[in-house]
This record gives sequence, C-alpha cells and structure tokens, in this order.
Amino acid sequence: MASFFSRISTFRIFLLCSLCFSDFGFLQGVSSLGINYGQLGNNLLPPEKVLDLLSSLRITKARIYDTNPQVLTAFANSGVELMVTIENAMLGQLSNPQAAFQWVTSHIKPYVPATKITSIAVGNEVFTDDDTTVLLSNLVPAMVSIQGALAQLGLDQYIKLSTPCSLAVLQESYPPSAGSFKTEVSGVMSQLLQFLQTTKAPFWINAYPYFAYKGDPNRVSLDYVLFNPNQGMVDPFTKLQYDNMLYAQVDAAIYAMARLGFNGIEVKVSETGWPSNGDENEIGATLQNAAIYNRNLLRRQLQNEGTPLRPKLRLEVYVFALFNENMKPGPSSERNYGLFHPDGTMAYNVGLSSVSTNSATTPSTTTSSVSDFTSSATKAATMEYNQSWVYWMLVCVLSFQVYMRIPF
Repeated sequence: MASFFSRISTFRIFLLCSLCFSDFGFLQGVSSLGINYGQLGNNLLPPEKVLDLLSSLRITKARIYDTNPQVLTAFANSGVELMVTIENAMLGQLSNPQAAFQWVTSHIKPYVPATKITSIAVGNEVFTDDDTTVLLSNLVPAMVSIQGALAQLGLDQYIKLSTPCSLAVLQESYPPSAGSFKTEVSGVMSQLLQFLQTTKAPFWINAYPYFAYKGDPNRVSLDYVLFNPNQGMVDPFTKLQYDNMLYAQVDAAIYAMARLGFNGIEVKVSETGWPSNGDENEIGATLQNAAIYNRNLLRRQLQNEGTPLRPKLRLEVYVFALFNENMKPGPSSERNYGLFHPDGTMAYNVGLSSVSTNSATTPSTTTSSVSDFTSSATKAATMEYNQSWVYWMLVCVLSFQVYMRIPF
C-alpha cells in the first residue's frame, strides 16, 4: 500500500510539473507585438477611441512620439504598456540633472502607476538626425540624467531608457555576421551600449526591409523582404539560414554590438512596417505588399519567434504604424504606413484570421471592420486553448495508466 501512495505522489509531482511548464489555462496572446501610435494628423480618433481600438485588437503595447497628457490620461488603468518619447530638441536641456528631474516630475510621475509607462525613448534616430553633432554630444548625458531622476523618484525599476536607432548607423549589415557600426558613431555608440548594459535596457532599432527593396529592386528579392516562402540566404561565416530580411537586420545589429565588445544586450524592433501607397518612384509601396508584409509579420509574432542567432529569445516588434497620418512631411509613403484609416476603419485586411496557418498567402485588400479582426483573434486563441486542454488531459490519463500498471 505504501508503494501505491508513493506512485500517486510521484504522479502528482509529474502532473504539477507538466502544468507549470505548459501554456494550459492561458489564452495565448502576441505579447511581443506592439504598435506605433503616431499623431501627426488632423483627423485622427481621440485617444479614448484609440484605446478602444487597441483593446479590441488585444494589443497591449504601444509607442507614442511625445508625452501627450491626453493620451497618458486616456490610457490610465488600461493595462496597455506605453513607450513615450523625448523629442530630439530636448536632449541638450535634459542633459542637466536638475532639468531632467523636473521633466520626469512633470511628464512621467503624475501618470504612473495608473498609466503603465514602461519605456522612455530618449530621442529618435539621433545618430542619423540632420543635427547629429550637437545631438550626439547630449544623448548619453541626457540618458544618465533622466535615469538618475527616475532613481530618485523610485521609478527606475519599472521604466527603461533607450534610444531608437536607424539601421543607417551600420557600416555593414550583409551578411549579418559582418555587422558593424560606422566609425564616426562608434565612440558615442560605445557609451550608449555601456549605459544599456549597466541598466539592463534593450537596444532599439527602426528596421525597414522596404527601404532595401525600394533601393535595389532588381537585386533584393521581394519574397525575402515580405516573409514569403523563398530560398533565403546562408551566412557564409556562421552557416545560419535566413528566410527574411528583418531577422537578418536584427542579427547584424547584434554582431555590430559584439564588435564593440558588448554581448548579451537584447535587440528590439521599435519600428517596422510597409507603406500601402507612395509616389511613382517609390517602388513596392502598394496595398498588396503592405498587407502581405504585416500579415506575415503577425504570423511570426504569433509563433513567438527569435532570430537565427538568438532563436530562443522571442523578438519584440512594434509595427509602424497604427494610422495613416495626413500631416507627416516627406514623400507620399510617409502618410501611408497605417494599418487603419484615421476614422478607425482598416486600410487593408492583414488577415489575422489566417495568421496561425503555416503558409504565407496573398491577403484580401478589402476593407474590414474592427469586429472582424477581433473575432478572428478570439477564434484563434480559443482553438489554441482547446487544443492545449485536450493535449494535457491525454498526458494526465496516459501518465496515470503507466503508473497503475507497475506491479506492487
């Protein structure tokens, strides 16, 4: 009889471990996916309606390009993780510790913890800005001052600082193992990476395979940049296989950091996307390509994939952008990156209902309602839950039978 109870105890331990290491009981979300919520438009939904839109899409991470008090107030108690941004022009002022403390006290502290601010982007693409020399000299001092202010207010354990970098900071990116930073930025880049390593913050990159295709459509495979099935490329030095450009770009940044002596810093994609329209010379900026890129990206996100260099570390990605913004300067493509029109209707259907399938397909370009998008996500999550339930029930039954068949 003692042997019997011993077997039962062993079975219970086995069952407990199985449940702990499984996804049983949880609806699987895309926890590594965020979206960029730009506001350069005069016809956008108010922040409260934007929050409703994000909630309906089950998106729990968003980035804004300022510290708009209306947005910060509207997002209170929503659970949405927010990345806020300090404008480039503020870096000189905030390199002063006292000014940084005043800024954090007035722009961050009044809203937390009700509003879940988890990241502060100190500038955006500072290394490649038109006023690079002045900005670079103030970048790391400003980050140090802001970090000090967060520490004084007891917020440094909850809010991470970094600065999104354009891939133009790389001297080499192909093959990924050849990744290196441009000589002219390597000095300040080393200071930045030291700060990130010390504070355990990620290195953020704005990565757009679209630009690579637009720049050389005859040599760059469209299927490769769109995540479609393709032959891919093998890095001749590491022998790692790449089937899409985004992952290759991320790994190139990792190798570039390693060349400066920094290993182990996580790389996150603060922006990536594809324009649905553009000027005549903007090759590839079409509704169909935008839908395919974002659909396939969503599929990869649902699978919680990592890159070939770091396959076990899921890649966090912020899609650019939530809305088409009619006041953005530049070529037509700049005003056509949105998944949604300003009124909240879809610019195109990214086909979330089919992103859980294995093969890449050409999406419909018809406009769909938010409810269609949401119901598809719910069905996919419910299916995963049901499959998980059946699987672990079978594990329990089979395990119990095995132990009961062992003779006393």
